[in-house]
Amino acid sequence: MRNFRAALPVRVVLATLVVLPLSLFGGRPAAAASDPAASQAREGVVVSGTGEVFGEPDLLVATFAAEAGAPTVSEAMDGAGAGITRMRDALVRAGVARADLQTSDVTLRARENEDKKITGYTAHQGLTATVRDVPRAGTIMSATIAAGGDAARLHGVTFAIENRSALLVRAREKAFADARGKAELYARQAGRSLGRVVRVSEESSGYHGGSADYSLSADAAVPVEPGRQPVSVTVVVEWAFPPATGTLR
Repeated sequence: MRNFRAALPVRVVLATLVVLPLSLFGGRPAAAASDPAASQAREGVVVSGTGEVFGEPDLLVATFAAEAGAPTVSEAMDGAGAGITRMRDALVRAGVARADLQTSDVTLRARENEDKKITGYTAHQGLTATVRDVPRAGTIMSATIAAGGDAARLHGVTFAIENRSALLVRAREKAFADARGKAELYARQAGRSLGRVVRVSEESSGYHGGSADYSLSADAAVPVEPGRQPVSVTVVVEWAFPPATGTLR
């Protein structure tokens, strides 16, 4: 009897060693077994889709500036201030609302000679104008530059679309259709079909405004060609695969 008791613990340990590998390799987590939907959701395809549409710009944003040099700080600031005031008044006379005018920057720097001695100052004042009458934008900019005289600067223009809501709707529709087309292709290649949509996320929705730089004299004409501007959307969509025929669950 004593020998039987001594051997018993050995048999229990051996049985445990045999059963443990079976539970690791042959078993299924209880959560997955009791939730078929969770298991199915892991079988699917995730793709991105991009949609792009074009619209005509209805805004032009121009960045003007006036620059003046003088022996003293006050003279330089007064010169730049007078120049930008004339340019601002020209914009208002041309029909640009004061609410669409904004000071963009004011800078003052010293001019030095080779001996690092200050010889004068240069003041710079910037003004950003939103022009809503795009067909007249070239004429408006020319008049503004003429008003500023030799102090006038035009750093560049950007075209924009004020209301992009309708364009974004169309871009989103195209992006989702693009994603579905890719997903259907991958599903066919895998011998499966698309099931329900598990997740949709919009990765980006962008508008790429056109821009141009000009370096013009006061009496130069300003050519304006707004062209078309793209509005794009990228989405990521996940589809689940329905259970494959004959698959054991």
